[in-house]
Amino acid sequence: MGAGAHPLYRHGDSAVHRAPAEVKVVCLLVFVLAVVATPREMFWPFAIYALIVVCLWRLANIPLRWVLPRMLIEAPFLVLALLLPLAEGGDRVQVGSLNLSVAGLWAAWGIVVKGTLGVAAALTLAASTSSAELPAALSRLGVPAVVTSVLVLMIRYIDLLAAEAGRMRMARISRGDSPRALHQARAIATGIGALFLRSYERGERVYHSMLSRGFDGAVPDLAVIGAPPRALARQWVATLTPAVAAVTVSISAWLIR
Repeated sequence: MGAGAHPLYRHGDSAVHRAPAEVKVVCLLVFVLAVVATPREMFWPFAIYALIVVCLWRLANIPLRWVLPRMLIEAPFLVLALLLPLAEGGDRVQVGSLNLSVAGLWAAWGIVVKGTLGVAAALTLAASTSSAELPAALSRLGVPAVVTSVLVLMIRYIDLLAAEAGRMRMARISRGDSPRALHQARAIATGIGALFLRSYERGERVYHSMLSRGFDGAVPDLAVIGAPPRALARQWVATLTPAVAAVTVSISAWLIR
């Protein structure tokens, strides 16, 4: 993995990749808020939101075969949402052999469509923004330096933890372990505990290394150390276009509801 990259970053030279990171973060936040604020009873706004995201994928040269597998991260939430029509009360409707709650169906629809659009938009930002751009972007948006440092270190060490977990899994398999067998649950739980302890110890070593290099708890201004220039007004206008379109759609949905 190249410098400044993270697992979800997809190298490219599109207009989306070249857009300033701080503007993309604001665009994502506004877009998600617009999606969440949209009445769930209206269907056409969500189709427009999906079209906006797909257009961004095309502009950033992000293929569907790359995005769709990574969207499975929301699968547990979708499973919980699909249980709502069975658990909610109120009016019921017969769908085949199932007696489902109308309120539960609407709640499940809202969670599924809004969650899916939010994950898709977040993946678009992740795929087009390297981890090297994030510190300056978050600092320029007013995020405290300590929080920014914690987030950047978290992104950096996720790769190491994933690699460590992979090596531990391979070691178990080479010794006859079958991860899918129920009787191996204890071994898997023990491995998770060992991974936690190794992660804690690694954090301690990193912290002591920082102290030995003069770290005194004060975090420097990450927005001025080797950072790219600030976004120009025209870059703000161009990059925020999807967010402005989403806000317009959300307001229109409320007006004609």
